Amino acid sequence: MGNCCRSPAAVAREDVKSSFSGNDHAKKDAGSGKKAPITVLRDVAKENIEERYLVDRELGRGEFGVTYLCIDRSSRELLACKSISKRKLRTAVDIEDVRREVAIMKHLPKNSSIVSLREACEDENAVHLVMELCEGGELFDRIVARGHYTERAAAAVTRTIVEVVQLCHKHGVIHRDLKPENFLFANKKENSPLKAIDFGLSIFFKPGERFSEIVGSPYYMAPEVLKRSYGPEIDIWSAGVILYILLCGVPPFWAESEQGVAQAILRGIIDFKRDPWPNISESAKNLVKQMLEPDPKLRLTAKQVLEHPWLQTAKKAPNVPLGDVVKSRLKQFSMMNRFKRKALRVIADFLSTEEVEDIKEMFKKMDTDNDGIVSIEELKVGLRNFGSQLAESEVQILIEAVDTNGKGTLDYGEFVAVSLHLQRMANDEHLHKAFSYFDKDGNGFIEPDELQDALMEDGAEDCTNVANDIFQEVDADKDGKISYDEFVAMMKTGTDWRKASRHYSRGRFNSLSIKLMKDGSLNLGNE
Repeated sequence: MGNCCRSPAAVAREDVKSSFSGNDHAKKDAGSGKKAPITVLRDVAKENIEERYLVDRELGRGEFGVTYLCIDRSSRELLACKSISKRKLRTAVDIEDVRREVAIMKHLPKNSSIVSLREACEDENAVHLVMELCEGGELFDRIVARGHYTERAAAAVTRTIVEVVQLCHKHGVIHRDLKPENFLFANKKENSPLKAIDFGLSIFFKPGERFSEIVGSPYYMAPEVLKRSYGPEIDIWSAGVILYILLCGVPPFWAESEQGVAQAILRGIIDFKRDPWPNISESAKNLVKQMLEPDPKLRLTAKQVLEHPWLQTAKKAPNVPLGDVVKSRLKQFSMMNRFKRKALRVIADFLSTEEVEDIKEMFKKMDTDNDGIVSIEELKVGLRNFGSQLAESEVQILIEAVDTNGKGTLDYGEFVAVSLHLQRMANDEHLHKAFSYFDKDGNGFIEPDELQDALMEDGAEDCTNVANDIFQEVDADKDGKISYDEFVAMMKTGTDWRKASRHYSRGRFNSLSIKLMKDGSLNLGNE
């Protein structure tokens, strides 16, 4: 599976076995009976971040990390610090992701369109990435806040995004998760540079190397990712999806479910009829088509995109406002995702240490020969013993979904992925907990002021309008409040592309891929 089979992964796996598994490898602190904390970064000294930086307010949260404003104690410079809790790094894959993110940020050259890493450090509880601070806000938020928005502005943004792709590819890196939220403006000035900020799913590649792991966000996934054989061309597809959204305010491939989104991507039919497409230049439409070319061999390279007439003459692109419909769509798209992001974070936080401890115990009991892996037979017997109602065919699909290299066994990390998948699929407990988080007064409904308060905790400005926009969309019966059923419907519709943990989403996407294979969808684009 490409780079995932290289030695760093093997080393990471050993680290994790020694840190997580319940066998003889588990290290103990002398006399204390406690396990020694895992070491994620091997080439940095363990140090307390507070000694060099004053860690201030929270700026944002991702699946694994919390980003804080921080101040360099000696220079007083304002910076951002992404702190990744070791408690959430439960598997070898998680640890390798963090290592690789640091390695890639150090490897890429300094560039005005990529957030620069000041330093990486580690203490007992977390890995800290100290980076330049981007205070200008997310891409869509800035567009919505502007008085007018034009094709020319969309061209300028696209140029920056594709320049980032070109730089990554030139230095042997596939980004793998290009989406609007991963681009922030450096400052609040009108001419602020736009910067790529997240390389958490990026990977090193060599020419001709193919990858099979399904990662990323469904809206922006290239068809060859779903077909599990891809290279750097996937970044151009994702940039093409962003360009389509920039021009009309909605994604090109949309459906009410994750599987529906995937099938739409594989069909590859792009709608250029809806408003405002009739008013958009032919040159812009031509570029979108060539970036969303289903065959990666025929898709434009980053260099070819940058040489396309629409970007070459970007300063001459129409400066006519694309209209309020695009702005209102972008705003809704951006804000709805913010609500879901918050809900999914709450779900992730509820996944307690106890749950993971239970999974560890279950693994030890199933691993009857104590070799650190569970065979398919051990898993089937174990699931029966634990009272699982899963049919054998469903167990098989789960194993295929996680066991991507076909070895027929699960190590601890893969076992955690399957277990979390089963837990979340088995009941709505997590959704109930997330709903309760917003329903502060416990009356069974989320009211506008409760939603406003929750969004304000995330530092969203203009919360009243945002909450109203979300209510317009989610409150299906228009009674002025969001019921539990309406909340669940929102969480399960097509925009549900942010999963509670990256590892869980991998499990989901892999099982989605199996489904697409079985229902024939993977042949859609080849007809």
